[in-house]
Formats: sequence, structure tokens, C-alpha cells
Amino acid sequence: MLTDPVARTRRFHRAVTTEAGVLDASFLGRGRPLGPARVLNAIGRGITDIAEIRSYLRLDSGLMSRILRGLEEEGLITVSASETDARRRIATLTKSGEEEFSAYEALSDKQAADIVARHPHPETLLEAMDVVATALGFQRTTIECVSPLDPRAVVCLEAYYEELARNLKSGFDVNLSADPEASDMEHPRGAFLLAMLDGMPIGCIGLKGTDKGYAELKRLWIVPSARGMGLAKRMMTEAENEARGLGIKCLRLDTNSVLSDAVAMYHKLGWTEIERFNEDPYPDLFFEKHI
Repeated sequence: MLTDPVARTRRFHRAVTTEAGVLDASFLGRGRPLGPARVLNAIGRGITDIAEIRSYLRLDSGLMSRILRGLEEEGLITVSASETDARRRIATLTKSGEEEFSAYEALSDKQAADIVARHPHPETLLEAMDVVATALGFQRTTIECVSPLDPRAVVCLEAYYEELARNLKSGFDVNLSADPEASDMEHPRGAFLLAMLDGMPIGCIGLKGTDKGYAELKRLWIVPSARGMGLAKRMMTEAENEARGLGIKCLRLDTNSVLSDAVAMYHKLGWTEIERFNEDPYPDLFFEKHI
């Protein structure tokens, strides 16, 4: 029983459905079950296209129609045709809907805080939740082009720097590295890509433009809970596509040999080792790829 993966998974399902209130007729005491509450939450978080909500929550069309009708009858949402495409329907919160969304948010935050507070090692619990949430929702990961100064990007970069400081024998100080200027990683000179899952950043990579006949890939980082699932390769491929779109034909990158998984990936993706091309004190391996 303790080693049976099926039994352990089903135990997990029972624990989550009970704790989350999936079976409650009045989720969080607000008078409606979880389904309508989740639809209301999706709309409040900016997912307003009815087809996108259905896909995101994996609801069949009949159930979706019933939920929308119920929320409309409560005066919480309005549904109308898209201004740009009459075939699409858009859901919008009314003032009452916004108030209900805020009430759910406050109750959900308290419920989450209470769950974390019960455990003697909160970070261990949160890391386990991250692994499960990432594994279950991984197919919904999207990649966005953002400014490297975007707060979500800054969170990823800070986590990247902290990890380098732990893994490199010399430690890591971003002020001593060849840290690219933000403008070098923004169109039309470069780009910065962010992987997002359920509103949380789970990875990043920068395309640094230069005036040296090549561009550089910088700051590839994937959150630990998403590693080993192919996201790093996908980010590399997307960065190469961005480079092609900007007319860049040669890419370079640097890394440290202690990051063996990254080094192995670069070789697998067709990168060639070259001589040192910068004075950054931290890397000891250098790669190039023509695209």
C-alpha cells in the first residue's frame, strides 16, 4: 500500500477534493458549488472568452451553458458577442460579480494560508504542491514576450541568480557578470521570454542583441518543479524563433561546466563549443549556433 502508485494517487485525490470543498453544495459558504465559483474566478482573472474558459476548466458545452446561465440569473456576469469576432462570446463581471469575485479571493487566500500553517515545514509542503500543480497543468504553459523589467521576469531572474550563487564554487554576483542591459533584450534589438502557467512564471530566457555580428542567449532558467519536462528545450526553440524573426543568423551563449544538464542539452540541440568570446568571470564553456 505504501509503495502502490495507484493507491497513493487516489489517496491524494480524496484529500484534495475534501480539502478544496469540491463536494460542497456551497463552496466556501457563498451559496453555490465549486463549478460556478471556478468560472467566476476565471472571468475575474481575465479569461473572458467562453471557449477559453471551457478549455481551461475542461467543461463540456452543456455544463458550461448551465453555469453561465445561472451566473447571469444571479446578476454576476453578462455574456455578449466579441466586438472583433461575432462568433466568439465574451463574459464580463458585473459590479455584483466583481464583489463576489473579491469575496471568493479573500476566503480562498485564508483557506490556503490555514493549510500551509498546519504543516511543520511549510516550504516542503509548498514545493510538493508546486510539483503536483506543474505536472497536472503543464500542457497549459504559455510563452510570452515581455520586458526583462516586468516584475514576473525579475522574480525569475532573482531566482536564477540565487541558484547560481549556490551552485558555483565562486558564488555569483550579478554586478560582476556580463549582465545585459534591459534594452538589449527588448524588440527590435532582442527579446525576453517568460513561461507562464496558471498566472505564475515558471521559466525565462533572454535574447541579447549585440553589434558584433551575433546575438546571445542569456538567463535560461526553469523553476525546479518544471524541470525534466522539456520546457528548457521549448524555451531555447522559441528564443531561436525570435532571433530569426529579428533577422539574427548567429547565436552564442556561455555557461559553467558545473551546470551539466544544461551543457548536455546544448550539445543535443546542435550547439558547437567555441573559444571564449567574453570576459565574464563565471562561465568556462562557450557555444555557438547558426540558425
